Amino acid sequence: MAPLQHRFVQTNGIRMHVAEQGEGPLVVLCHGFPESWYSWRHQLKALAEAGYHAVAPDMRGYGQTDAPGAITDYSMLHLVGDMVGLVLGLGATRAVVVGHDWGAPVAWHCALLRPDLFAGVAALSVPFRGRGPVLPTTTMPRTDDDEFYQLYFQEPGKAERELAGNVRRTLRALLYGASGDAPSSQQITMVPRQGGFLTRLADPAELPTWLHEEDLDFYVSEFERTGFRGGLNWYRNIDRNWELLAAYAGAKVAVPALFVAGDRDAVIMSPAAQKVIAGLTGPVPRLHRTVMLAGCGHWTQQERPQAVNDALLEFLRVVHGS
Repeated sequence: MAPLQHRFVQTNGIRMHVAEQGEGPLVVLCHGFPESWYSWRHQLKALAEAGYHAVAPDMRGYGQTDAPGAITDYSMLHLVGDMVGLVLGLGATRAVVVGHDWGAPVAWHCALLRPDLFAGVAALSVPFRGRGPVLPTTTMPRTDDDEFYQLYFQEPGKAERELAGNVRRTLRALLYGASGDAPSSQQITMVPRQGGFLTRLADPAELPTWLHEEDLDFYVSEFERTGFRGGLNWYRNIDRNWELLAAYAGAKVAVPALFVAGDRDAVIMSPAAQKVIAGLTGPVPRLHRTVMLAGCGHWTQQERPQAVNDALLEFLRVVHGS
């Protein structure tokens, strides 16, 4: 089997860095915040060994991929356009798209908008929600003392300064704090108005077993070089995405789909999120199955690589009829 390789692909007006391994049907792996192609390190080899061409890009604004300066250049249509251009730039006519965290909405919308190109979709952590009746930020929780973290991320420069103050501490605290290893009492979704995103995140004395020092070193080197602005700009388009996708209100994801999440992931623990997951076959009628991983937190494919690999490979066999 060929070793892991890196190259650049021109797509949608930007230069995108990708890591790739294997030959066969194309599987595109979309990471989230604050991550990298490296978040899929356990999946690239497994998919390649199973006979697939696995491709994990640094998404727009991350790593070695271009990071446009304008906030408006990070809309969902830009992100889906990047994946469309990537598939075509790789010479493929069909692909299965997989996404985690922010990469999951990108993957869902790839399948929603271009079912001719994306034969299947697998989403980790974030279920498909569709377009709601009002601007998303108007429904996000806030009190006199706290605000939802996505609201905290809206002001340009504010979160960048906090997160970049000590990149190693930021990533160590966030990777631990959102994982299944952190205590359930740790609050990561609400930000104190008299503090910041990291205020309530503990800096662990040692890393969880699924994250090694060399893994952390890689993430730190990337974000010390790039900063966090590119990834934060995705959040600053949440309301704009709602406006741009008005024509797709009520549309269903028509291709085969898989949903995987950890049962200790803060993203899916609220009653509202549980309701979305329970009713997922409504907007996703070809949902193959939902896999809940016991004791797993937010970093699904890193915390439980073997379970995720097994679920992906079984799903890919279904998509490809083998």
